[in-house]
Amino acid sequence: MRQRSKSRAFTKAAAQAGHRCVCFNVRKAARAITQLYDEMLRPSGLRVTQFSLLMATRGLDSVTLKRLARAVGMDRTTLTRNLRPLEKQGLLRIELGADRRERKVTLTAQGEQTMVEALPLWEAAQAHVTNGFGHERLSQLFTELAALTAVSRAA
Repeated sequence: MRQRSKSRAFTKAAAQAGHRCVCFNVRKAARAITQLYDEMLRPSGLRVTQFSLLMATRGLDSVTLKRLARAVGMDRTTLTRNLRPLEKQGLLRIELGADRRERKVTLTAQGEQTMVEALPLWEAAQAHVTNGFGHERLSQLFTELAALTAVSRAA
């Protein structure tokens, strides 16, 4: 009987922790938003992660893997794994940089054209979220997420 009581107490504590867990809740929201953007970007053939990497590459011009990884908040191994399909599709090019250990990422003309076609789809997803959540709340969310990111990196 005592074991069953402990088991129930643990189950209740675990359920409460799940509702309070910052990581779980942020990831849950991220999955929902990712699914929405992926669905709306589907006609372009891009997923939102790919679109974001193309946008970051374009915004930073010809950029090193190290700098791009920092800009998008990914480790270099994960970034390389995510860039590979984009390179195979001809949307970007990865070449040796000035230093042989360095790699430069550049958007191709085909990548630029794909982004031009995908941008209205991304804008529609963005408008959907902004209109549903509210401009002011979204602005506050961005501020809070930046603070949460800073706290996480300080650990």
